[in-house]
Amino acid sequence: MEFLHELKQRNEPLFWFGLICLILALACLLLTKISGIQVLGTSAWYKPFKFFLSTAIFVWSMGWYTHYLNEPSKVLWYSWGLIILFTIEDVYIFIQAMRGTTSHFNVSNGFYSFMWAAMGICAVGISIWTAVVGIGFFNRSFPELEPAYLWGIRLGLIVFVIFSIEGMAMGARMAHTVGAADGSEGIVVVNWSKQYGDLRIAHFFGMHALQLLPLIGFFLLRDLRIFIPVALAYGIFCTFVLLQALQGKPWIGR
Repeated sequence: MEFLHELKQRNEPLFWFGLICLILALACLLLTKISGIQVLGTSAWYKPFKFFLSTAIFVWSMGWYTHYLNEPSKVLWYSWGLIILFTIEDVYIFIQAMRGTTSHFNVSNGFYSFMWAAMGICAVGISIWTAVVGIGFFNRSFPELEPAYLWGIRLGLIVFVIFSIEGMAMGARMAHTVGAADGSEGIVVVNWSKQYGDLRIAHFFGMHALQLLPLIGFFLLRDLRIFIPVALAYGIFCTFVLLQALQGKPWIGR
């Protein structure tokens, strides 16, 4: 594919890391069909599947965007920082799935407590490091980029950082469900609660603004006067979903 060839040219470390994560995501998806290991009433392998897939999408997106900054040394440091932080988090999630136990909110022994703290540090580090690198898209002009596409990257980065940090709300609560304990009936694959508030929903939509908004700006809404209100509406939607979850209301269901 032309996209993959171009991505490799733009950022080879993130290209290979994303490819490895994609392969591991597919392996986890296969394991949901052939393995009987379950956690909280669903296949243990859905969680590492989602995290590996999300990681692949994120690092490929940033590998693509950071090329525009034309700062090879800074981008290389950023890329290897992502690789290290994501590896710590995703590998631990995979190992815990293999053990048939939870990775998030699990402080049942000293090692699990240490790894839970390490995962939190990794997640915050990824968010802050991305925000720091993302500033480069705001303090200079990019005449080679269409305005709607450029603002898609800029606003996508803002929404991503806000809603990735929102994950700290789940850490503070030691749960993602609001109104009941984790483990209630959920939507297939993503497992978002059908009965109660679920903080993962806003987290998901907010973080994937990093892909959605630039794609809309590049392919669909090239008029900046139309794109900006649509992008702001998306941010409002993510905020609404978060407030809805905090009130204990399901996104879809009851």
